[in-house]
Amino acid sequence: MMQRARAYGLREESSNGSSSGSSSPNGSMLDSTGVNDNMSNNCEVRSRSPSVIVRTGGSVFRHRRDLPWGIRLIQKCSDWWGGGCTLTNERREFWYRVSILVITYLSYTAYHLSRKPISIVKNVLNRNCSMLPTPPTVTNDTTWCDWAPFDREDADVLLGTLDSAFLFAYAAGMFVSGFVAERVNLRYFLSLGMLLSGLFTYLFGVARFRNIHNLSYFILVQALGGIFQTTGWPGVVTVVGNWFGKGKRGLIFGIWNSHTSLGNILGSVIATAYVGDNWGLSFIVPGAIIGVMGFIVFLFLVPKPQHVHCTIPDHGESNDASTNDLKNSGSSTSTGQRSSRANLKRSKYGQGNSYDDDSSDDTSRLLGSDDIYDPREDTPIITHYDPEVKIKAVGFTEALKIPGVVEFSLCLFFAKLVSYTFLYWLPRYINNSTKFDATESGYLSTLFDVGGIIGGIIAGVISDYSGMSATTCAGMLCFAIPMMLVYQNYGAESLLASIILLIIVGILVNGPYALITTAVSTELGTHPCLMGNARALATVTAIIDGTGSIGAAVGPLLAGSVAAISKEAGWKYVFLMLMIADVIALILLVRLVSNEFKRFFETRHAARLKVTVHVHPESNNPQV
Repeated sequence: MMQRARAYGLREESSNGSSSGSSSPNGSMLDSTGVNDNMSNNCEVRSRSPSVIVRTGGSVFRHRRDLPWGIRLIQKCSDWWGGGCTLTNERREFWYRVSILVITYLSYTAYHLSRKPISIVKNVLNRNCSMLPTPPTVTNDTTWCDWAPFDREDADVLLGTLDSAFLFAYAAGMFVSGFVAERVNLRYFLSLGMLLSGLFTYLFGVARFRNIHNLSYFILVQALGGIFQTTGWPGVVTVVGNWFGKGKRGLIFGIWNSHTSLGNILGSVIATAYVGDNWGLSFIVPGAIIGVMGFIVFLFLVPKPQHVHCTIPDHGESNDASTNDLKNSGSSTSTGQRSSRANLKRSKYGQGNSYDDDSSDDTSRLLGSDDIYDPREDTPIITHYDPEVKIKAVGFTEALKIPGVVEFSLCLFFAKLVSYTFLYWLPRYINNSTKFDATESGYLSTLFDVGGIIGGIIAGVISDYSGMSATTCAGMLCFAIPMMLVYQNYGAESLLASIILLIIVGILVNGPYALITTAVSTELGTHPCLMGNARALATVTAIIDGTGSIGAAVGPLLAGSVAAISKEAGWKYVFLMLMIADVIALILLVRLVSNEFKRFFETRHAARLKVTVHVHPESNNPQV
């Protein structure tokens, strides 16, 4: 056994946790050159980094091969060139967390970058050909420049159908993706999803070169692309939630969530650069970018901190020692894991409910299992579960019982309806309501996403400072309603007015959407009633964003049909629809806002009582 361990460049650890090597303060085992001569037959062999467990002859071997290839290469380079210099645990964890933020940020930027081209290309698939110089061989001067089958009178309806094919497939796939994401290695999940998303984005652009005019082809490509795009959000949110705790979550996610708007901006710029000459490249280039990013994810993404022996962050759960033991289970023996699980079962969670004080007792324990399962890289896509080494992932019904999930999901339905209507139809609205051509309209529409970046950060900061997420969303929705009316009436007056109003509307429309899909989803996915089970995060995220995605599918579909009602008043009806949607979203948050204000005043009252008692320490009946 000792020879076999040395052959792997590893070292052996006895089953009671003793080893010849040293251990880091967080329990991670480091490489060692010595071997303990007094070890038992049942031993565990580990490399410096955790990996797949291979059981042979009563021993457990941990290899590095479950780590991403890029991380292994960096470790080897560090060993070769680092000399005697080693990073402290704090610095090492800092750089891992930075890499997680950067990789997930760029990943979801690529996801949105590949979704945006269709909104830009709409203006050349169907446009007013009478405004263009007519070739001498053309007899029909109204549709000669359009791309069939979008050269008909109902072109807006057909273009809306393309949006809906993508978004309804996205909404349906989101619920399944959340379920799968809890049970697979997220590095494979994300990289495969990005590669396939890039493939179907590429296939849409190929229609330009292959002269494809079949409506069914476009709808099928959009639908399949929508399905694989669902791998993005549950995957990246779960990875970030695994690495970052509750403190300043709103600010971190507010900044991090700017990837949505940045992806929209870059997608618009890239698509606009090619739309005038060859709109096929408007899809092919973004498809290539997301494919390359998927390969980078495969090489470098570490889904969980325990995979590299980093400290698991505080998600607002109990600070009980038994819970801390459980958090470090990635570096403990199987005996220690069973002991920690038994202790967790007896631990108590005294935290208050974040969203609904009345229902905390009913949802205090949603889970019936107290075991841990930690998928490694060679784990099958749908894993065979051993009841002695797994923890049951939260099901759909249990996730719906978490206080606040239903309200925020329905609110996001209408908030995302508004946001995605702007996302898919704003360039066409600008082109129809102003004198700007397709290229200028595409560039101008990016200002809405600039406002979205600012809005996400503002919403996150306010939420962190006040601790009132629902109230933050409700306040921004209140201001968004009149500002959309102002933009609809005065946005076309001048370029300056359009720029200012687009940024303001982007701030107010995207702020609530960004906050709910990031900080709120993560907080609900790590709610105290889950008793420390981290495997609810992707399911909760998928429920909230999946419900929102249904609204995102409905909005563009309705916008195309409503805008086609009348060329003069069609867009007025679209803005009316958007304002009504925000009013409904606001109404859905009333109960949560009421609970937040109730807790706010109760907290202030308790603080005043505490101050009064300190001021009158000798009084038996202090005055309040």
